[in-house]
Amino acid sequence: MRDFREIISYLKIYIAQDKESKVYDKDVAKELDISQGQFATLKKRNSIPYMQILQFCYQEGLCCSEVFFEKEG
Repeated sequence: MRDFREIISYLKIYIAQDKESKVYDKDVAKELDISQGQFATLKKRNSIPYMQILQFCYQEGLCCSEVFFEKEG
């Protein structure tokens, strides 16, 4: 299972598909409907916001297992 930083990196790559500029933590926080301060605290504690990520996956039609788990092989 991926840790917080790996999940955020995956989400940044996914979000970047729709943008022409670099995606920052604040962009991910906005997409997850989390304040920048709360996001920074979660990042510092390596605490994954499961509910917000699952909601984002549902809204985007993204497979949550791809977000949380690395593909083997």
